[in-house]
Amino acid sequence: MAGRVALALGSGGARGYAHIGVLQVLEERGLEVVAVAGTSMGALVGGLAAAGRLDAYTDWVTGLTQRDVWRLLDMNLGGGGAIRAERIFTRVNDILGGALIEDLAVPFTAVATDLNHRREVWFQRGPVATAIRASVAIPSLVTPIVVDGRLLVDGGLMNPVPIEPTAAVMSDLTVAVSLQAGHSTGMAVAPVRTPGPLAGSVRSLTHRMSALIAGSHDAATAPGAVDAVAEVEAVTDGGPPAVGPAGPGYTPAPRDLASAEIFNRSFDTMAALITRYRMASNPPDVLVSVPSDACRTMDFHRAGEMIALGRELTARALDDAGY
Repeated sequence: MAGRVALALGSGGARGYAHIGVLQVLEERGLEVVAVAGTSMGALVGGLAAAGRLDAYTDWVTGLTQRDVWRLLDMNLGGGGAIRAERIFTRVNDILGGALIEDLAVPFTAVATDLNHRREVWFQRGPVATAIRASVAIPSLVTPIVVDGRLLVDGGLMNPVPIEPTAAVMSDLTVAVSLQAGHSTGMAVAPVRTPGPLAGSVRSLTHRMSALIAGSHDAATAPGAVDAVAEVEAVTDGGPPAVGPAGPGYTPAPRDLASAEIFNRSFDTMAALITRYRMASNPPDVLVSVPSDACRTMDFHRAGEMIALGRELTARALDDAGY
């Protein structure tokens, strides 16, 4: 029986609580995690686990209500992102107690994206809290930070499930956790009623995304762009690309579909495609796939449900793989 696990934890907002359930099941089955790499919420949970502080964090988040979460988000009326979430990061830093990555018993890597140089950044030294903060900065939603002159945002832009950083550590198997799986069948997603302050920030986010889309129009219509899009469409689902209507008819999107939800689904769609490409060249031994509709990105009051789901899916994936 294999015992040493290299663990890659993916991005996906509040669905990342499922990572806690993954770690619990691995421990219960006697599988030792000898390396952890994480992106976004994967970096947060992975960093806390590598520092031996995950239990304290779990105790905290499982007691949060939706109202508690709104209070912790720190709405941002300036630029950079709709929320600062510094209250959350202050609490995480307190739990970590100033831990440094190079001092951790388990090798840990947090992945962020350098917007200026358009490349991913691996944090393998320095404060764990800083690495986490850089990795979780969802573009236009959570304010980015600057580290050593780099403007850093969510690592999910380039590496949603970071398997590569674990390759240097000797292990018996690699377990990857993707939070971008296809939609579940019949899984209920609780409705979210957006409080007043957040609603304003969501409108601001919508304007920013519209400007971004308008600014990228020239690149999207450049020579060769159509061929590139067709190539991507052909491989997304393992079948032929979807064919649109022959005529001008269309149906408007549902009125109750929030702008923030459109942004989240767009980000998830992009992350799912990148993950598929990267795993094709570097497949894990065990893949735990969490449905993208298990909860919304900002449903940070649903920790208990997501932990339970992570436990269930991990047990199933390990059983199927013979572990």
